[in-house]
Amino acid sequence: MAINALEIIRSAAPAIFPSFLRCDFGDLKGELSRLADAGAKGLHLDVMDGHFVPNLTYGMPIVEGLRRHSDLPLDVHLMISDPLAYAKPMVEAGADLLTVHIEALHPDQTLDVIGAIKDLGVAVGIALNPETPLSTLAPCLAEVDMVLVMSVEAGFGGQKFNPNSLEKLRALRESRPDLLLQIDGGIDIETILPAREAGCDLFVVGSAIFKQADYGIAFRELEAAMLGNPSGGSERVSVERNGQEGSENS
Repeated sequence: MAINALEIIRSAAPAIFPSFLRCDFGDLKGELSRLADAGAKGLHLDVMDGHFVPNLTYGMPIVEGLRRHSDLPLDVHLMISDPLAYAKPMVEAGADLLTVHIEALHPDQTLDVIGAIKDLGVAVGIALNPETPLSTLAPCLAEVDMVLVMSVEAGFGGQKFNPNSLEKLRALRESRPDLLLQIDGGIDIETILPAREAGCDLFVVGSAIFKQADYGIAFRELEAAMLGNPSGGSERVSVERNGQEGSENS
């Protein structure tokens, strides 16, 4: 899967990638089925180490379990201090795309880390937080397959969408027309269209999907908003899901 996952992702864009951090972890197989039926083209998995960000999530066993039950591309976002230490185990578990944070890499080692991950046979993304200047990515943009623009600070929940992410997306799209661009944090029916208009390809969405009783309605609503047709979301039914109020980006 990893060999051709990048082309599958490219062909799906623009696409919504559910952030699995908001799912019902007591029913992973059921959640996979519901998301696939709703039209998910890939899954976004947030891996946090409690060090690079002040939250802990999950590791290889969850990635491996999801891979056993799904053929969807697994987009693994490594919010960890030493991404290279876990890159191979993540790939062996079934990751198709590994995204690492520029803030976690020493400038002298960035290209080596990206190259080492590429050698594992997966696509590579580079992420940056809202306050990190876009210029920090300059040395590695030609070597990555995707840039993930964070519209909230990685690892912290309850934050507002940071509009400077749109400026970053515009600048990246202008300078790198063929580069995949992803956004994560606060994406909903209000923010997805501005992000799309700024040049984004992939939209990581958490609450706006998982707080809906019907994931299909949530997807249709978001896709309609992404295409500038908000009336397509008139079926919206919103519910709070018990036990799903942990920290997240989306």
